[in-house]
Amino acid sequence: MSACDPKGLRVTDPLKALADEGVSIWLDDLSRHRLVSGDLERRVLDGQITGVTTNPAIFHNALREAEVYEPRMRELAHLGLSAEETIRVLTVEDVRAACDLLRPVYEAGTGQDGRVSIEVDPRSAHDTARTVAEAGLLWWLVDRPNVMIKIPATDEGLPALTECLARGISVNVTLIFSLERYREVLRAYLDGMEQAKANGHDLSVIASVASFFVSRVDTEVDRRLGKLGDEVALDLRGRAAIANATLAYRLYEQVLAGERWQRLAGAGAHPQRPLWASTGVKNPDYEDTRYVIDLVAPGTVNTVPEATLAAVMDHGVVRGDRVTPNYAAAAETFDRLAAVGVDMADVVIGLEQAGVAAFRDAWCELIADVASATAAWGADR
Repeated sequence: MSACDPKGLRVTDPLKALADEGVSIWLDDLSRHRLVSGDLERRVLDGQITGVTTNPAIFHNALREAEVYEPRMRELAHLGLSAEETIRVLTVEDVRAACDLLRPVYEAGTGQDGRVSIEVDPRSAHDTARTVAEAGLLWWLVDRPNVMIKIPATDEGLPALTECLARGISVNVTLIFSLERYREVLRAYLDGMEQAKANGHDLSVIASVASFFVSRVDTEVDRRLGKLGDEVALDLRGRAAIANATLAYRLYEQVLAGERWQRLAGAGAHPQRPLWASTGVKNPDYEDTRYVIDLVAPGTVNTVPEATLAAVMDHGVVRGDRVTPNYAAAAETFDRLAAVGVDMADVVIGLEQAGVAAFRDAWCELIADVASATAAWGADR
């Protein structure tokens, strides 16, 4: 059954229940096919999603849809654009169109939802100056108030986050795996917003989310627990990711209670919301909605792949806030993991490095694919 919310949008019950708990659902996917077929517009109008996130792997998959992109790619090839320039034009066009579709959501609320994210070149993940420069370029190219620029939470990405916020650029900080890294992200966010205030920017229009990755943590920790093999270790499988995210939310609440944030809030700033990313379940033994239902907490975003969204709509049962009552249990899980020999610091360092490398590789493969596809067309110009 579907119901209508006060704005007249059709909302399926599990999604309405999530919204009532303060959870925003964003789709972790974008392609020109979704745009031209009306799929994305339908999902927005039906109230299924209130935002969209992208990454280099998503665009790599999308641009393989040659039948949708080919006419535009031919035009750009005839203009003599390089593969990288072609990719930038195509991805910016897609993000701009998605921003326009989500603009009513953006304008109907506080400006925190209705957002579409586009990521800087992942090859710049360890270069602060290049990250800031490209973030500024993307902000200018998309030219929509509801765009967000994604910046990896590397050592070099943190000062880039601060600088972009100081310039009034909305930022999605991505590839966060560890609690220590998240502490650094929160500090960099406060620094940037304080500088934005000093620079005279309207803080109420600057948005930021911190993308804390979930399922990949369970995948790696479960692998290590499986190698240990004893009953105590095996009993901990499937617990690490949700515990990690739960303790991250506790850090978020601590920042909101602090004086620095209170001063910014008084100046009109919105919190940097935690965003649960990588919420598709990779282990078929686990409930396919667990990284949505078990991470319900006020003021959060959950960015879901299509299969997870479908599962939540079909059989998701929202049981209220599943995070704030479980701080002690999450801390106990971390203690138990340490006791059996799982080094969470080592886990998350490896995951960050692998995440940056995966996005870099996807981007390089995309460049190679586009260069190959457009070479003949460019020769004909």
